[in-house]
Amino acid sequence: MKVTLSALDTSESSFMPLVVIEFAQDVKEETKEWLKNRIIAPKKDGGAQLLFRPLLNKYEQETLENKNLYLVGASKIRMLLGAEAVGLVKECNDNTMRAFTYRTRQNFKGFDDTNDDFLTMAECQFIIKHELENLRAKDEKMIPGYPQAKLYPGKSLLRRLLTSGIVIQVFPLHDNEALKKLEDTWYTRFALKYQPIDSIRGYFGETIALYFGFLEYFTFALIPMAVIGLPYYLFVWEDYDKYVIFASFNLIWSTLILEVWKRGCANMTYRWGTLLMKRKFEEPRPGFHGVLGINSITGKEEPLYPSYKRQLRIYLVSLPFVCLCLYFSLYVMMIYFDLEVWALGLHENSGSEWTSVLLYVPSIIYAIVIEIMNRLYRYAAEFLTSWENHRLESAYQNHLILKVLVFNFLNCFASLFYIAFVLKDMKLLRQSLATLLITSQILNQIVESLLPYWLQRKHGVRVKRKVQALKVDIDATLYEQVILEKEMGTYLGTFDDYLELFLQFGYVSLFSCVYPLAAAFAVLNNFTEVNSDALKMCRVFKRPFSEPSASIGVWQLAFETMSVISVVTNCALIGMSPQVNAIFPESKADLILIVVAVEQMKLVTENLKEEPKESGKEKAT
Repeated sequence: MKVTLSALDTSESSFMPLVVIEFAQDVKEETKEWLKNRIIAPKKDGGAQLLFRPLLNKYEQETLENKNLYLVGASKIRMLLGAEAVGLVKECNDNTMRAFTYRTRQNFKGFDDTNDDFLTMAECQFIIKHELENLRAKDEKMIPGYPQAKLYPGKSLLRRLLTSGIVIQVFPLHDNEALKKLEDTWYTRFALKYQPIDSIRGYFGETIALYFGFLEYFTFALIPMAVIGLPYYLFVWEDYDKYVIFASFNLIWSTLILEVWKRGCANMTYRWGTLLMKRKFEEPRPGFHGVLGINSITGKEEPLYPSYKRQLRIYLVSLPFVCLCLYFSLYVMMIYFDLEVWALGLHENSGSEWTSVLLYVPSIIYAIVIEIMNRLYRYAAEFLTSWENHRLESAYQNHLILKVLVFNFLNCFASLFYIAFVLKDMKLLRQSLATLLITSQILNQIVESLLPYWLQRKHGVRVKRKVQALKVDIDATLYEQVILEKEMGTYLGTFDDYLELFLQFGYVSLFSCVYPLAAAFAVLNNFTEVNSDALKMCRVFKRPFSEPSASIGVWQLAFETMSVISVVTNCALIGMSPQVNAIFPESKADLILIVVAVEQMKLVTENLKEEPKESGKEKAT
């Protein structure tokens, strides 16, 4: 017999705020009252059956600002039933992983009626978000008080409120005590140690934990490259052509580390329960629009948009725009080479120390221009992908990632390929790689971590002064926390973080054989990146909602694609090296055939690794 919410008392006298809803300043009272009634109403009546109250009482609202902030929580029983509804997978007493059900709750490891730690706070906030997003319109035709905000049966109320500007934001609160414990074991004491990945997962959820797990794994995977590269760099510094051994090691390393990561990732997500978690049906994304109609697959009423219109927008507008941006990137690259020729000519004419320093200026300027172009293109790509009007968030993300990766790859690596295979200047290749890598790492640390942290610190000081100046009797701690967090920046996801690692992986795997210190600089950057990203998550941005994940998603394919390009590039570099050419002084055809054969054997080996996994999936189905 299935236990239902209507059969249980889910009210609770002790209110623990988990999520904040902020309304716009001029929102009508009837709208707030309507949403409140829908949130606290029983599930059988179409409500969420959650706990809901304003941050300030009536007296405090008369004397203070921020009258439009409301807190959402839930009783323990409500959380457990919500865990069953979202399909959370937990470990049983017999060490198996199963979907949690309230009826069989005593069979799960760590569960006790007096224990409040069975569900992590991240899971509780994910459950509340799920319940709020699943508040559906019934017979309402519009949001009360706002005739222009139309509704139709089955439409998510929260998404409509957000797109209409009635609700400004919905965000989960930090748990200051738990956050302090996490910080103490994570980044406040700078030391070479493993990150508390399970604790990160408990506080921020699986998506964030997987990113930090991948960052940690990738950093340790770079250490062998750095250890080999350091003496290699020192002993053959002036001989730019002795890179065959290092390129051969690159071939093996770039493929092996991704295979090992997939195994480690599967072990982690199985332990967390997300590997076995059923994928929920994906709702239309908030920005999707179209003519109201009946979806032929789901049978629900929702906006419909013809796919041929989307395809026309992609192929007639987005694709030409991307090609135009790629052309502009190549044009900027040629200007960079003109600057290199000018700086080299100036140095050859004067031969002074000042002009020797000037040799690095074109590369530094080009690296800064690349970063600026990448960020400007990102805004354009987001606008275009949104304009294409994709129905699902996954489709939107896939198209956005494809646009950004193609441009970033060409923008960052085209000059290196040109130097390596057209100019065939290994000295310039080493100089350009070093400058691009180091400059991009410095800029990313400043823009992504140091600058936001400095701005957030200034804002925090102002908020504390305002709260200390208050003369009313309120819970100043909670009030200060909510006011401080609502003004924090919103964490937009792991996209930029993975993109940074993707480009770093490209710099190391493609051309580090001519600049063996690339891996060492990447390791140093990543050790600071772990701490700066942790600081960013804990003190700079709002706490993001937990999102269950079974892998790093499409980024796994992106890294594997870069690995294939790395195989081809390193084989080509090996074929160009003087050592290999000395073995085949007369027959270039034999050399080309051998290089192609090695390359194909490497790619076939990668494909064979995938076949057992695919056959295993077929047997399972």
